[in-house]
Amino acid sequence: MKLKIKVPNTLILLSSLLVIAAALTLVIPAGEFARTKGYQGLDVVVPGSYKQIENVSQFNLNILLAPIKGFMAASEIIVFILFVGGAFYVFQRTQAIDSGIKALAKAHKKSAMVRKMLIPIFMVIFSLGGATFGMSEETIPFIMIFIPLALVLGYDTVTGVAIPFVGASTGFAAAFMNPFTIGIAQGIAGLPPMSGIGYRLIIWVICTTVAIWFVMRYAAKVKKDPQASITYEQDIEKRKDLRVEDLDNFSGMDKRHSAVLVTFLIGILTVVFGVLNYGWYIKEICAVFLATGILTGIVGGLTANEISDSFVAGAKDLISTAFVVALSKALLIIASDGKIIDTILYAFSAPLDGLHPIGSSIVMLFVQKVIVFFVPSGSGQAALTMPVMAPLSDILGVSRQTAVLAFQFGEGFANMIIPTSAVTMGILTLAKIPYEKWAVWVLPLEIIFIILACLLMIPPFFIWQ
Repeated sequence: MKLKIKVPNTLILLSSLLVIAAALTLVIPAGEFARTKGYQGLDVVVPGSYKQIENVSQFNLNILLAPIKGFMAASEIIVFILFVGGAFYVFQRTQAIDSGIKALAKAHKKSAMVRKMLIPIFMVIFSLGGATFGMSEETIPFIMIFIPLALVLGYDTVTGVAIPFVGASTGFAAAFMNPFTIGIAQGIAGLPPMSGIGYRLIIWVICTTVAIWFVMRYAAKVKKDPQASITYEQDIEKRKDLRVEDLDNFSGMDKRHSAVLVTFLIGILTVVFGVLNYGWYIKEICAVFLATGILTGIVGGLTANEISDSFVAGAKDLISTAFVVALSKALLIIASDGKIIDTILYAFSAPLDGLHPIGSSIVMLFVQKVIVFFVPSGSGQAALTMPVMAPLSDILGVSRQTAVLAFQFGEGFANMIIPTSAVTMGILTLAKIPYEKWAVWVLPLEIIFIILACLLMIPPFFIWQ
């Protein structure tokens, strides 16, 4: 008899992890580093200042308070998700997305070149976004475009998520000029901005190529056998709503739909321009999407009531995503309030002495991979770990540039799988992909990236001394 195990939904999974994290505050000694204002005004730790303090147990009422604090701490990204969801629902109601997907699907059906190059081109674009301006939260809007596109092209929801998300995450981890990771880490380590870019460009090319190969290999498997998809049953239902079965009768996009798509594209380009030139972040991007949603509705011929109702309906559909993001933040709040994050950092950094510099740099990478579970923020992790790792690398014979690379690899690649990443959990909830299914799917890529990262840590010993 075959036993069927029912896996709990994402909210239950995160709630369970919340209780476990609270229990850890009873086991792991509390401790903290002294902090001071450092690079770009960040609170950075003072090396050698770690001390144990009295335990601050979170295994009490704080377990119930943490989700509420999580909502407050994640308010910006929750607002971002709701506003983007509302804007996209307006955009979707104009039917311009359906029309654009049909046009691309028809080209995909007729052209062998389009079939071969569509996934690589889009993934390179998203990877460049991650590598240059730290594209992360910005991938969320594209999920709602690439999932229906992937389904129409004969792929699945996972492929639709992977194109923007794995693409951008790979670029973020293998970045050559990401200001939110490399920029801050190099600043704290006292290195010139953009230094080491030559080798980092090689890393970016290698890692992006691996990511594209992995996604294309899976997409081809699903195209050949749809039941090989990990979201096969969910995708059957999703395809019913696409209304794109008869592509042969599609005569092309009309002027109104074309105008809506152009309006939306201008909105996206405005976001990119603002991020690169004016340092825009969530609030400014939200404002652009609000304006873009309204304008696409007007251009698409919707009435004021239809625009308003659509915006509210789109935001309402993402309430569950908001709860997932809040619980992800709650996990970090429990660990932070329980004063165990600094203890974990200290415990992992202490035993590095005595190893060969290459071995030390690889261990540093794995230390960063553990820390990222508790601090899934590039700038936050740089502020926490680099003040310790930079001077420690001098003692171990590891260049500071290599220490930055260890941070970059350890922090970046893990974000695609850890349940404490608000962006990851938000995207999976948005796409209706159960976390455990995504984790099983992305784990082989994570293992490949870990092996690759370890190998890529060897050349810096010879070129960055």
